[in-house]
Amino acid sequence: MKNYALFGPAGNCDRFYAEGHKSTKEVFKWLHDIGLDSYEYQCGNGIRTKLETFAQLGEEAKKYDIHLSLHAPYYISLSGVEQDKRLKSLDYIKASVDAATALGAKSVVIHTGSASKISREEAVALAADTMARTLDMLGDTDIHLCLETMGKKNQLGTLDEVLQLCSADKRLYPCVDFGHLNARDVGGVFVTADDYRRLFDRVGERLGEEKAKYMHCHFSKIEYTNQGEKKHLTFEDSTFGPDYEPLCEAIAREGLCPRIICESAGTQADDALAMKRSYIAMRN
Repeated sequence: MKNYALFGPAGNCDRFYAEGHKSTKEVFKWLHDIGLDSYEYQCGNGIRTKLETFAQLGEEAKKYDIHLSLHAPYYISLSGVEQDKRLKSLDYIKASVDAATALGAKSVVIHTGSASKISREEAVALAADTMARTLDMLGDTDIHLCLETMGKKNQLGTLDEVLQLCSADKRLYPCVDFGHLNARDVGGVFVTADDYRRLFDRVGERLGEEKAKYMHCHFSKIEYTNQGEKKHLTFEDSTFGPDYEPLCEAIAREGLCPRIICESAGTQADDALAMKRSYIAMRN
């Protein structure tokens, strides 16, 4: 594993296309040339790419030393109350793992589901059952299944819920989305470097230091209402937050090595680069 933090975008940003690029195969050289080192392939609407194409993309990423992850379909619901529909998630996760394996990605990010019609305890129990069945199906995979913290209050996916689910198996990892956590608590969650450091400490206490030090993360500023997440913003926003500089200070100061995927709305590569520059400056 790298002994420093990695930064990159979720999918292809507006500037990539504005500069005349059309194919994701071109994005890895482009990211390398501007100074980034990670990329999250987006399959939110389903796995629509052939495994042979994933393999070709993976070879291109490897050529430019771009570290890959894959976002599984959004319609996965680990906590769905209708069992037939809930267990379809196993198929979707298996397809995502197959795609990640072909791509050469080491992490698959998975949304945890809803908690709007049942108690949060029931939702956690259903999600735990879904993941136990998934792990039995997958066997001894070396792909990290990363359960994401979510941004709406009626969604399963507080930090504590994710840590509880991930504590069940060594193959389960958290994907901490700082913007989501800030939005679901209506702001003010991450103000100082110590606010961020305490989160890494909590992950380490529950899941072990390695899962904390090399954590997979998402970051963006997110507009919210009293129900949590509304929409993703860019770093130009000065109203909602959270701010990225204290995060960069925390990981530089503590010697943490997360992979941080920026999910800004259309400016995700440029904002990821701003984060990397801030981190390097504070590391030095």
